[in-house]
Amino acid sequence: MNHKALFITSFLVFAMLLGCCTAIVDAADADLAQQYAPILYFVNEETTYPVDVSYHLDNSYLYNYSDDGPILITSVPTVEALSQYSTDEYQDYFLDNQKGTINDNGVITHYQSQMDVLGYTVYSRVIITGGTTVIQYWFFYAFNKGPLNIHEGDWEMVQVILSNAEPIAVMYSQHLGGQKATWEQVDREGDHIKVYVAQGTHANYLRSYSGQIGAASDIVGDNGLVLQPNDYTLELLESQDWLNFTGRWGAYGGIEDEARGKVGPFGPKYREEGKMWNGPLAWGNELSQADNNMFLLEWFLYNFVTLFIIFTAISIIISALFIYRRYKKYGLGPRIFSILYVDGLNLKSIGNILCIVGIIIAIFGLFNTWYGIAMDVNVSGHETTEFVDMIVIDGLSGIRVNLLDPDVGLVQLGSLSLPLSLLVGIGLVFLIISTIGIAKSKKLGKKYIYRGIRLAVYIIVILIGIVSLGFLGDTISPDQAQDTGALEIFDAISSNPFGGTTTIPLQIEGQESASLGLQWGLGLGGQLLLVAGLIIIIAGVMEFSARATFFEEKQDFIPQKYRPEKPKSENKNSEDELE
Repeated sequence: MNHKALFITSFLVFAMLLGCCTAIVDAADADLAQQYAPILYFVNEETTYPVDVSYHLDNSYLYNYSDDGPILITSVPTVEALSQYSTDEYQDYFLDNQKGTINDNGVITHYQSQMDVLGYTVYSRVIITGGTTVIQYWFFYAFNKGPLNIHEGDWEMVQVILSNAEPIAVMYSQHLGGQKATWEQVDREGDHIKVYVAQGTHANYLRSYSGQIGAASDIVGDNGLVLQPNDYTLELLESQDWLNFTGRWGAYGGIEDEARGKVGPFGPKYREEGKMWNGPLAWGNELSQADNNMFLLEWFLYNFVTLFIIFTAISIIISALFIYRRYKKYGLGPRIFSILYVDGLNLKSIGNILCIVGIIIAIFGLFNTWYGIAMDVNVSGHETTEFVDMIVIDGLSGIRVNLLDPDVGLVQLGSLSLPLSLLVGIGLVFLIISTIGIAKSKKLGKKYIYRGIRLAVYIIVILIGIVSLGFLGDTISPDQAQDTGALEIFDAISSNPFGGTTTIPLQIEGQESASLGLQWGLGLGGQLLLVAGLIIIIAGVMEFSARATFFEEKQDFIPQKYRPEKPKSENKNSEDELE
């Protein structure tokens, strides 16, 4: 055998051995990934589920975005073609699903029509470093329909950490960040971790009642589709030829869309600038640690409405018992509700009219924004064409804090989903109920004043919080303050919490005209609630000052201890004693 033949034979043997080793490694990785494969829980209203990326490829055009707009590269992108666009120069390329846009439900509707054929797919990846093993599970969704970020394509990930072949931790992606937990903290069936997927945004949570606090007001639950490991196809991610595509998996409309979170995401290797792929442990260690006490708080907030209804029902029953007792002793008067005693131009009648007006105004306030802070960015590469909400407080959604991120646009930095309008609304109901059978305007006035103060306190607390922003300036470094204009922002808002507008110049290297427009103040809802509270307080003062009697109680039922022996002191003492 000559040297050439020997070389060829050796090469073929080496290639066969290498192929066998690769196959063995792939099989081992597949077995390990299957062992810890997640169980996915969705909300009943979810519209898209983990799918093979071929769905997106089969229905998309490949474009390159330029200053003149999108340039069509091909109307039939293939896996082989995508693998050619694997360097930084192709980051402006994007796959645009032709079945719809971000402004309609076309993509969702088409995907749902194909669900029975498409099935479900999850991609896995195993990384072994020394005695530590990281098992990643990547999910691709056809569409992301969140409260802020609406875009085609969505990549999310969870990972399991093994130390010396034993599971020790999990890490779940959520929007720009995520959450980590010990193995003991995670819900699971055997070795299969449970992942609760947020509606529309597909953020991953550790509990079915999470999402009320954190990066966004996510809707999470376990009342919808449940995907067990046997329900989806588990594929090894690193064997996918499209993996190196550096463009976006969704439409890209330019800087304006990017600022509003309306652009497709980068793929697994390039999400969050490659941190999740190149340094999974480092990425995961930076996530917030799950806290068992926080789980209790999340459970309380998730069940807040149910608990509140129970508490309200008990309160109504107790109030009914007191009202019945009042009825048996003194009667309730001809109009039952003392707020309805209006009989001319006198203090008690005007006070009741004002209280009714205040309640009506407050009801309108429940359904409008209480406070808002918005920004209009004029920084090259990150311009916004209109004011974008940064902080929003309202009675329906609670508190939302947003952020303009240079990479993905508008995202929710934090939230507290507390239905404050429910608290205020039930307070108004109890105000009306508490007027049943009140005979003296003085006592009714006290109730008005108390409820009016409670109504105004909600807005006063918000204003105090806005004023306290001025103290945050002490926590900001000089460099941060100079680059972001943070000190000017906090000073402007805290110095005039009721509202205002201003433009703040920013000192950014290479940009002479960078600035930030700022607009803040009480929203219509906040203004209405504050006015309503003041009106009800004034109504209470008028009722208290009137010292009128709405009706005469049933004297036969008044206990003897309330009957003074001397008639001359009857009018003076009976009112105070009965109260």
